[in-house]
Amino acid sequence: MTVLRSALVLLLAAAGGLMGCSRTAEEPMKQQHVAFGKTPDGQEVTLYTLRNTSGMEAKIMNYGGIIVSLRVPDRAGKFDDVVLGYDSLSHYLKSSPYFGALIGRYGNRINKGKFSLQGKDYQVTVNDGANHLHGGLKGFDKVVWNAEEVKSPEGPSLVLTYISKDGEEGYPGTLSAKVVYTLKENNELAIDFSATTDKPTVVNLTAHSYFNLAGATSGKSILDHLMMIDADRYTPVDNGLIPTGELKDVTGTPMDFRTPTAIGARINAGDPQLHLGPGGYDHNWVLNTAGKTLALTARVVEETTGRVLEVLSDQPGVQFYSGNFLDGTLVGKGGVKYEFRHGFCLEPQHFPDSPNKPGFPSVVLEPGQTYTAKIVYRFSTQ
Repeated sequence: MTVLRSALVLLLAAAGGLMGCSRTAEEPMKQQHVAFGKTPDGQEVTLYTLRNTSGMEAKIMNYGGIIVSLRVPDRAGKFDDVVLGYDSLSHYLKSSPYFGALIGRYGNRINKGKFSLQGKDYQVTVNDGANHLHGGLKGFDKVVWNAEEVKSPEGPSLVLTYISKDGEEGYPGTLSAKVVYTLKENNELAIDFSATTDKPTVVNLTAHSYFNLAGATSGKSILDHLMMIDADRYTPVDNGLIPTGELKDVTGTPMDFRTPTAIGARINAGDPQLHLGPGGYDHNWVLNTAGKTLALTARVVEETTGRVLEVLSDQPGVQFYSGNFLDGTLVGKGGVKYEFRHGFCLEPQHFPDSPNKPGFPSVVLEPGQTYTAKIVYRFSTQ
């Protein structure tokens, strides 16, 4: 009997150990990473996975800080990827319209790539016709960030850091940038930006995911998505999409999304004053919250799946882009062609061309100061 009792104790202990291993093994599954290829200059690229206990999953690589996939449930509990992108690094390296990327040093456009700062003139890279766009030829979307997985109290996190040297793409000052992705249990993906500099410079960081709440491989356009933007005004632009400096009322225009409206309801207005033309929206809205606190800036609903995306931020503006330059030539995940208006972007940020518009909120960062910004993508169903 003593031998049997001893054997039973050993078996129970072993079983308990295995059960303990099983429980602890679940936790690391929330954060895992795999090799995802190399850049042309030989830098290793890693794909990181953040997962919460309800099954929502974000895959992010350290090249460009790109959100490669974002799996969220529909009203029936079916999970699907809702961001456009590619299955392999090689496609991102070959051609990508900023799919899922971090944007810097300056998100959006700077007129002719020129600005003055404290009496000195600067010329940054021109890469969008006559203008500078999204940080230049090699912005933050095309560099390999240092990455560290962290278990934060709010959920699994990925901490990315990058040092942009003085003169990179023409910008003054060495900028130390940090971005933290955190996947929360309430199905929020939070993005926290911070940066410091050793010389006066300009900074405007944002994120550039293309969403389709019907699913990235659904083949559906985004025109039936219902969208609300909490903004009474927008910044009118010229034919190069550079703001004129005015802040105009959205009332009575295709820019009025204060109540939920189908993205496609007025997209073909073709109003030359709005510069919608045949493309669609690529404009900045002046948020009513004025960037004073983290608040709801936009809400989008896809009625067939019931998926809801709420975008929260503490920035003064949000750029809404309706996928005007998608034309079916880019073959994305699962071999699906990304057609015209099959993805939309909501990019919380400072206003375009702010370095040249004294009336816009300042984007100047001085030594000793810390730049901060926050974006939250909150998913639910209805």
